[in-house]
Amino acid sequence: MALLNILILLLAVSSAAVKADEDPFIGVNIGTDLSDMPHPTQVVALLKAQQIRHVRLYNADRGMLVALANTGIQVVVSVPNEQLLGIGQSNSTAANWVSKNIVAHYPATNITGICVGSEVLTALPNAAPVLVNAMRFIQSALVASDLDRQIKVSTPLPSSLLLDPFPPSQAFFNHSWNPVLVPMLNLLQSTGSYFMLNIYPYYDYILSNGVIPLDYALFKPLPPNKEAVDSNTLVHYSNVFDATVDATYFAMASLNFTNIPIIVTESGWPSKGDSNEPDATLENANTYNSNLIRHVLNKTGTPKHPGVAVSTYIYELYNEDTKPGPLSEKNWGLFDANGDPVYILHLTGAGAVLANDTTNQTYCTAKDGVDPKMLQAALDWACGVGKVDCSPLQQGKPCYEPDNVIAHSTYAFDTYYHQMGKSPEACDFNGVAAITTTDPSHGSCMFPGSLGRNGSSVNITAPSMNSTSASSSYRIYSNGALRSILTVIRVLICSVIFL
Repeated sequence: MALLNILILLLAVSSAAVKADEDPFIGVNIGTDLSDMPHPTQVVALLKAQQIRHVRLYNADRGMLVALANTGIQVVVSVPNEQLLGIGQSNSTAANWVSKNIVAHYPATNITGICVGSEVLTALPNAAPVLVNAMRFIQSALVASDLDRQIKVSTPLPSSLLLDPFPPSQAFFNHSWNPVLVPMLNLLQSTGSYFMLNIYPYYDYILSNGVIPLDYALFKPLPPNKEAVDSNTLVHYSNVFDATVDATYFAMASLNFTNIPIIVTESGWPSKGDSNEPDATLENANTYNSNLIRHVLNKTGTPKHPGVAVSTYIYELYNEDTKPGPLSEKNWGLFDANGDPVYILHLTGAGAVLANDTTNQTYCTAKDGVDPKMLQAALDWACGVGKVDCSPLQQGKPCYEPDNVIAHSTYAFDTYYHQMGKSPEACDFNGVAAITTTDPSHGSCMFPGSLGRNGSSVNITAPSMNSTSASSSYRIYSNGALRSILTVIRVLICSVIFL
């Protein structure tokens, strides 16, 4: 009987009508627990500079709503938890809240959603009995103002409500919350709204006591034999995020709701932590958020719902230095209060959103793990047909060491990338190169565009595209110098590949 139930559930989810109605987006949450909170106009200036088009506020601050007016930025506002009891017990209180915080600002401020509370079932369980009423009252006020089609009502829920989240096909919600969840899902379905979900792979990883690998939490590529496999569906999962989203779809299906889309209202990774938080690091935060952004914007969807948009709000815009708790709680931000990026996201060439490379220093490097023969072919092309001056790679020259194809290819690729005006198309080389914000310079080998040790830009003049000197000064290195005849052969082959 258990197997039959699982098969019925899988059939229900497979035929679900969850669809991507619009392109997925990346937004940011804007917390305010800062000792020196920037003025709303400064916040909006940062949003514009970073081309951030979607934000979520934890309240309905008038100053922020006024500053966001006429920017086109899509705004989700929130009913704070402390106001939930009053709104959930009084239709008129809800109507007044909508009038003051929504109607007074719309449409100049492009409000698209209202979060009624935040993680209420776990953070404020005594308000759980009135949560759905509060959502209904807010919805009724929007209907009365003829705004219900433009503005959706929902409430962010933590992924901790999922029990037995892996394999995803067996996931279900904590049954004790069904008296709240079932009418809530009915409301979301009837109003065409979405299920708001907070996903924190950092905490899943920490609490797993080693069961969840770090790479699986960080969206790092995994070989098929390292991926997690749902034993019921045989679907492979390469990251915690997708597995959690699919588990939520299955959990809703177990309550007979199969057409409510999911939007992730919070996800991120801390960049700093206490001594007992060794994985809260700049590099891990950068890796997670960069991979998350790429994953969302490339419209991959999840293994169970490929191509279905899972729009996500990153937690969060600023580091919040006055937030209580461990050091990691204060360090989820992409930016400091003064607007400086905490780290430079690895996003160049992946889209305009969150282009927080304020120095505009980008480089083209050889990818790890690619076929050395493909790298060698690309290297030969760059130093031949590509007319890159590769003389610094000769023995005794500044960029000869380390004497391997990866290091030499990176120098040649980056030089070509810069002499072509840093066009993203100039950093591909048949798929063996990628753009990065990490300066590959080392020792006395300074790459084009590098700020160098003294902070000044290194000016390496690349030969013109009609120069004839570049190829004649280069020798191939692959475990030592090869015969010049091989150079000619490789250049001819590469000409076919890259031209």
